[in-house]
Amino acid sequence: MMNQRIDWEDQRAFLAVLDGGSLSAAARALGVAQPTVRARVAALEQALGTTLFTRSVRGLTPTAQARALGAAARAMAHASDAFARLASAAVDVPAGVVRLGVSDFVGVAVLPAMLAPLRRSHPDLRIELVLSNSAADLLEQEVDIAVRMHPPRQEALVAAKVPSIPLGLFAHRDYLARRGTPVTLADLATHDMIGPDRALSDLAVVAQVFPDLDRSRFMIRTDSHPAQLAAIRAGLGIGVVQRPVALADPALCAVLPDLVAATLDTWIVTHENLRALPRIAALFDHLVAAFRRFGGAAPDG
Repeated sequence: MMNQRIDWEDQRAFLAVLDGGSLSAAARALGVAQPTVRARVAALEQALGTTLFTRSVRGLTPTAQARALGAAARAMAHASDAFARLASAAVDVPAGVVRLGVSDFVGVAVLPAMLAPLRRSHPDLRIELVLSNSAADLLEQEVDIAVRMHPPRQEALVAAKVPSIPLGLFAHRDYLARRGTPVTLADLATHDMIGPDRALSDLAVVAQVFPDLDRSRFMIRTDSHPAQLAAIRAGLGIGVVQRPVALADPALCAVLPDLVAATLDTWIVTHENLRALPRIAALFDHLVAAFRRFGGAAPDG
């Protein structure tokens, strides 16, 4: 039974040990001494009246009670980070930290060039990039803004639809010089292809667009879209790329240029409670304009 007030710093130490698996890993993550972490975990155990970790040869093993408390502690950590970001924001100028969630491909191949002019205009704006193909939770404030390829369904979210991004087939010019350029879908059967491994959505696109293409032609298979692009740029074969990215690379050539393999519907999304904050508004509006240009549409006048 809990018999005293719980200190948030004790909970932070608990979460760091839970995630790191040892006192030393937790101390490094928190930037404190190992005895401090040990003392904070002990204080939390005393406050809760329970044991949170047991020692083993592999480090500290969380008890069932610790695992049950982990989700709640992690939610508090997200809320604490969000509070700190809100508190650090200037009242009327875009400054402070914004967490931005994007897919790995957008984060690697699209976003850096978009952010360069924003950083020049707002040097006090700091951006934390969260790269994941799983949608970060805006309601739980895991991120402040997200670029999503599906429409938001929660009422508390504000979204701006930007132009859909077309996908096409591309190859390095050196590869095409060696192997020739396909002129029909059937010609792909004699070429080295680069494509997905186990991602069901990507495999469905391949099956729909290239129903007669034998999987054995995929010489490089990976579910990482940046890795697929890197393989194409290395001249390893033909693969699907976001057309605006590939067309900006003079070394890449369109294969079957009239073919649109798929389109990615795209939204810029934030929480309604954050939209008016200067730093959120600056990044949100910049992304909307940048993705409109990226997709070939001019911003609204």
